[in-house]
Amino acid sequence: MIDTLQTLPWFFNLSAGLLGLMVGSFLNVVIHRLPQMMQRDWQTQCRELLAMPDESSTAPAHFSLVTPRSRCPQCGHGITALENIPLLSYLALKGKCSACGARISPRYPLVELLTAALSAAVAAHFGFGWMSAAALLLTWALIALTFIDLDHQLLPDSITLPLLWGGLLLSLGGVFVDSPTAIIGAAAGYLSLWTVYWLFKLLTGKEGMGQGDFKLLAVFGAWLGWQALPLIILLSSLVGALVGISLMLFRNHQRDTPIPFGPYLAAAGWIALLWGAPLTQAYLKLLG
Repeated sequence: MIDTLQTLPWFFNLSAGLLGLMVGSFLNVVIHRLPQMMQRDWQTQCRELLAMPDESSTAPAHFSLVTPRSRCPQCGHGITALENIPLLSYLALKGKCSACGARISPRYPLVELLTAALSAAVAAHFGFGWMSAAALLLTWALIALTFIDLDHQLLPDSITLPLLWGGLLLSLGGVFVDSPTAIIGAAAGYLSLWTVYWLFKLLTGKEGMGQGDFKLLAVFGAWLGWQALPLIILLSSLVGALVGISLMLFRNHQRDTPIPFGPYLAAAGWIALLWGAPLTQAYLKLLG
């Protein structure tokens, strides 16, 4: 099998896409449950801090990424294994619950398709090897972070911090960059947005971005080196500004309503992961 993956690029790309389809199904669970798990943990900590009565006797059953089984939010029907096949089950059920007929959000198959497409793109770009394996893990984590930030304006430390340490560890083997470049990149990524955050707060008295954004840019600095940071900041800021202006013009979005910046950072970082060097060279050539 390994020989086949190495010698037949199309088979490796297809395999990565199919794997991404299955991982996308799990990412839907992560996107839905991880914020709830965080909220439950915060509530437990608050009760302990305030010496409030223990509510464990009335609390629901153990809740994690694995248990309990996924259920229809309308009727509570437990999702069977056949109803949980990525994409195919959604098509077979025509986007409805098999028990009550309630509509299933189309975002579930879209996340699966997006994960499959990006996984195949990563495999086609890097080929069979450690770079593909690492880039796939980063890609999957970025998809989860993107949708969690869109829903809750959160970039969980349980995802960003392992990515940060993972990037630094990969630099020991020079998978993407060497260790000095990765360490400087992680520090520069964090401190650049940290500085912007505090300057904005001192000038306006308001918080301009969440601290999770600092950590996410530090992740890209650790994985891709400090040289990739200007491109990532430029791309994410440009797209974020265009989206923000469009929302204010066409959807009456208020200026004081926060817009999550994490999805734009994630998209820009993923683009830099695959095409950062040629894009930077083209930009510098344009500037002469």
